[in-house]
Amino acid sequence: MTEAGVEPVMTLDIQQILSGSEGRNYELHEAHVNPQLAKALRLIGFDKSYTKASGSYLWDSGGEKYLDTLSGYGVWNLGRNHPAIRDALKSFLDEEYPGLVQMEAPLLSGLLASELKERVGYDLNKVYFTSTGAEGNETAIKFARRATGRSKIVFAGNAFHGLTNGALALNGSDVFREGFGPLLPETQAVPFNDLGALEKALRGNDVAAFMVEPIQGKGVQIADEGYLAEASRLCKKHGALLVADEVQSGMGRTGEFLAIQHDTDARPDMVVISKSLSGGYVPVGAVLMSDRIYSKVFSSLDRAVVHSSTFGQGSLAMVAGLASLKVLDDDGLMDNARTVGDLLGARLSAMKDRYEFLHDVRWRGLMIGIEFGKPSSLKLKTAWTTVNSLNADLFCQGITIPMLQDHQVLTQVAGNKSKVIKLIPPLCFSEADVDWFCEAFETVMTGLHTFPGPLWEGLFRIGKNALAAKQPLNQAASL
Repeated sequence: MTEAGVEPVMTLDIQQILSGSEGRNYELHEAHVNPQLAKALRLIGFDKSYTKASGSYLWDSGGEKYLDTLSGYGVWNLGRNHPAIRDALKSFLDEEYPGLVQMEAPLLSGLLASELKERVGYDLNKVYFTSTGAEGNETAIKFARRATGRSKIVFAGNAFHGLTNGALALNGSDVFREGFGPLLPETQAVPFNDLGALEKALRGNDVAAFMVEPIQGKGVQIADEGYLAEASRLCKKHGALLVADEVQSGMGRTGEFLAIQHDTDARPDMVVISKSLSGGYVPVGAVLMSDRIYSKVFSSLDRAVVHSSTFGQGSLAMVAGLASLKVLDDDGLMDNARTVGDLLGARLSAMKDRYEFLHDVRWRGLMIGIEFGKPSSLKLKTAWTTVNSLNADLFCQGITIPMLQDHQVLTQVAGNKSKVIKLIPPLCFSEADVDWFCEAFETVMTGLHTFPGPLWEGLFRIGKNALAAKQPLNQAASL
């Protein structure tokens, strides 16, 4: 007891926990969390133990500094551990504010909704808060069905809208869908950027919504100019809703607040935002919709909570969202995404003439896809064919592995059996970071264009080990 007769508060010593468990990441994961992922990461040499992060950088337990072009799948748009967001959360915790009362109308969610509406526009006047992007897309599916009285959902091939049951039915990859059926019925895929196929799917006037990513995360496929505007016109003509999934492409990543805003005549009926809305600190998402959709779902007093999410309006999430929007504006991150994204994209594109494997570079702001393909020279064709016969996911590991191991650059393959590497770095990415990445990438590409050579020997060894262990690479390669 203290002198005042009050028991002292015993706080969790997180520093002691971290220091006492340092280096046990993969041991603990194999024992308690996800053994297959831990094994796959070890197989490709991605089994690092990171202990510090700031902005565009990570540091491992040995003090080595890394350039992060993955940003937690886009969660850390504003940079890792942004001090302004962290300080806002600390300050709010000191207020002992009453959160999640539930039987109330929370102040903070109203404030954040107002800020989001101002940035999104399109007369989307109501905001429903979620915890994740997948939950946001599930919400969009339910609301579209209720608002239209229809049940069919159309989505674009190669899409990724999440891994929950409804969202999984709109997933373009069989790897994620396999073994989880039967999935949500009355869903139909159409090829991305194919307006003829979309119009055909809508022609029956039985579609509730067309859900689409303005830039597809799997492969970084960018909507053609005018595609989204015409898609919204077709949806309106046939009584369907256009839902823009901006979970990864939103929050300034492309140089606009939303990627769909690059197509000035597009008019979405719903927009789904998540990932970096909280600056990476707290799970949060939002679905913005028109008054017409909202009034169909929440149509009377007895339906005021017909759809709800326990943590959707959590106070910490709302504060983090407000702080993140302020940082996005104050730090000029959308302008930086445009400027630095164009610099990085142009420098990579200029390499196509020098490297046979490099087939295309696509970008909008700091969402960049580097696509590889079959080379023209006989010797490199042999290397390409051999490595792909070992494992369809293996070629890009010939880039991501040495980028990490030799140059301390963290990258990601953009999909299963993909020949695309995706770059979604924090929006604070600098010209110096561009230099770091491009110098490393050129060195790796030069090595890949030398066959036989050390990079190819390492790839073949990994491929053979994966075959012997019956261990797929795609789970570690392309999440």
